[in-house]
Amino acid sequence: MSRLIRNTAILAKTEPVYGVDAVPTGAANAMLVSNLSINPLNAQNVERNNIRPYLGGDEQLVGSRYVEMGFDVELVGAGTLGAVPAWGTLLRACGFAEVVTAGVRVDYVPVSTGFESATIYWYDDGVIHKGLGARGTASLKLTVGEKPVISCKFVCLNGGVAVAAAPTTELEDWQIPEIVLDANSGNLIWGATHATATAPALVGGDFYPSQGLTIELGISTPFQPLLGGESVPITERKVTGAVQLDLTAAQEVAAMAAVLATAKTSLGMVHGTVAGSRVCVFMPGVQRIEPTKEDLNGARMCGYKLLINPVAGNDEIRIVTSF
Repeated sequence: MSRLIRNTAILAKTEPVYGVDAVPTGAANAMLVSNLSINPLNAQNVERNNIRPYLGGDEQLVGSRYVEMGFDVELVGAGTLGAVPAWGTLLRACGFAEVVTAGVRVDYVPVSTGFESATIYWYDDGVIHKGLGARGTASLKLTVGEKPVISCKFVCLNGGVAVAAAPTTELEDWQIPEIVLDANSGNLIWGATHATATAPALVGGDFYPSQGLTIELGISTPFQPLLGGESVPITERKVTGAVQLDLTAAQEVAAMAAVLATAKTSLGMVHGTVAGSRVCVFMPGVQRIEPTKEDLNGARMCGYKLLINPVAGNDEIRIVTSF
């Protein structure tokens, strides 16, 4: 009988000690995922290339090896004010600190030291792949007409593969997201300030109709095959994004002037209408580059790529949830 892709369970747990199996469980650490991909053995094979008195191939020796895993999770809060969302472990393994304001909100902010990691168990209908010391990158997709998602890609130390049945998973903590629509999502607000004292609020600024927002966290996580110290370090972070805006002629001309002047501005968005499940994304230093002309059902849209840079350091993006 064929094994089924849908018979998949993914568990993820933050590691207290890097690369040491944190032993995630189905009851406490199950991920609700979609859009799966896995490379169960990315190996740097080595040719033997021996000379023999006849033609023919030779074996390859399996060299340094690691595991790659990718999947999407829904971008929605925990459903309770100030509660950690079920996907928090994943952002922590992408170089973000988790800052909890009890009963109010949870913030995820980038860090440049003290990186955390995760153990990921991937149960594939009878087979378990273990990824240790997992670190990675992600993209945020808040596109009109679609569900909001975090698309994750992890590089992991090879923790082995074995025959194993998937555990019973507890997914009650995963809330149902709201589709990115005008009724559910705040506008993209340019030039606003971000109030951080209590619940997040975007104050002031201008907004234009848009097709939403996509953000690439741009985190580099190369596998380092060192003797006695294999690891997946975080070595760089370059956050980028993209938008498509419905601008008046005057607004397009003003935006072009900002592009030519290398001007930076803030950009923020709040999504969701249910208290405890909302999400806010705020970036204080955004530069628009590479303007394009786009067609949306015959209407003129103006597209821009975004360079999302730090202002004071470790502040280029803030993701706030559960408020």
